[in-house]
Amino acid sequence: MAAYGVYTDQELTALLKEGDRIAFTEIYNRHKRELFVYAARLVKDEDLAGDLVQEVLISLWDRRTRIDLKGTMVAYLFTALRYKFFDWIDKQKVRSDYAASFQSFIEEGEWITDNQIAEKELMAFIEEQIAQLPEKMRNVFLMSHKENLSYKEISERLNITEKTAHNQVNNALKLLKIKLGMLAVLVFLSQS
Repeated sequence: MAAYGVYTDQELTALLKEGDRIAFTEIYNRHKRELFVYAARLVKDEDLAGDLVQEVLISLWDRRTRIDLKGTMVAYLFTALRYKFFDWIDKQKVRSDYAASFQSFIEEGEWITDNQIAEKELMAFIEEQIAQLPEKMRNVFLMSHKENLSYKEISERLNITEKTAHNQVNNALKLLKIKLGMLAVLVFLSQS
């Protein structure tokens, strides 16, 4: 594989088109860091940035036989990453529109089957995001909002300070607001 390190991106692309896995690995290793840094600046979330980069590179492999580079490989990859970012934004907008629709449903007070399903889906999505919180933070957050324990009760149960319990809940809320938006967090809190 050391020999592949001296190949240009154009040479690696030609090998990639032929299905050369080592060429793909070289392209991957050569560009993953700069793509990650760029993605992290766009989304301000390292896990999401890593996911976007992985999707771009997987797509590169899947489309290897159809690639027709007009410029450089790095330009192609950055363009693909921008498109992935825009797709992600579109999905976030759909979630936001969904949350706005749910808020409208709450305000109008209509209760029909579609709305019940929508609420269950939203709550499932919220629960999924809570499950992704770091374990200690998640436990403290759930004790506070599901079990309605005070910070003092949480601190006694977990043998931590009240300030730590308070900070864990606040940090959980901040992360959830970033991932879900304020409306979804308020919906969750009103349900607990």
